[in-house]
Amino acid sequence: DVRDVEAGARAARAFADACGRGPDIVVNNAGAFAVAAVADTTLDAFRGALEINLVGPFAMTSAFLSGMRERGAGHVVTIGSIADRTIFPGNAAYSASKYGLRALHEVLRAELRGTGVRATLISPAAVDTGLWNEIDPDNRPGFTPRTQMLSAGDVADAVLYAVLAPPSVNVDELRLSRS
Repeated sequence: DVRDVEAGARAARAFADACGRGPDIVVNNAGAFAVAAVADTTLDAFRGALEINLVGPFAMTSAFLSGMRERGAGHVVTIGSIADRTIFPGNAAYSASKYGLRALHEVLRAELRGTGVRATLISPAAVDTGLWNEIDPDNRPGFTPRTQMLSAGDVADAVLYAVLAPPSVNVDELRLSRS
C-alpha cells in the first residue's frame, strides 16, 4: 500500500539488506482512478486519490533516493497520465493528483541534474488495465473503448526505452498515445 510511508521505508531497508544496496531503478506505477464530477467527489475520495497517485510516489521515491544519490547512479521512473496535462470532466481528483505528480517529477529532475541519477515521467493515454473494470469504458459515451487503449506492455516498453538509454542521456518525459 503506497499510502503507508513506513511500508515504503521498510521495503527500502529490506531490499538493501537482501541485495547489499538499494535498487538501480524505481518505477512509481501505483494508481487509482474514479469518475465523478467535482460536486459528487467526496473529500475522502479526493484525499484518497492524492494519497495513492501523489503522496505514494513521493514516499517511494524518498525511500530509495538517498541510496541512488550516494552511488551517483539510478533511475526513478514515474508513470503519469494523459491527465497530467489534459483535463477531462469527471476527473477532478485524478487530474489534480496527476498534475501534481508531473510537478513533483519536474522538481525531482531539476534536483537530480548532474548527480548521475535520472528521472523520467511516462504519461500514457488510456491503458487497458483493471483500473477500468468498474468504469466499463466500452459502454460509456466519451470513453476510449478498451480495444483502442494502449496495453500495459506498451507502457513497459517505454519504461525499458528510458532506462536503457545511455547513462549520459536522461529521457525527461515520454507521452504515449495509440497510433
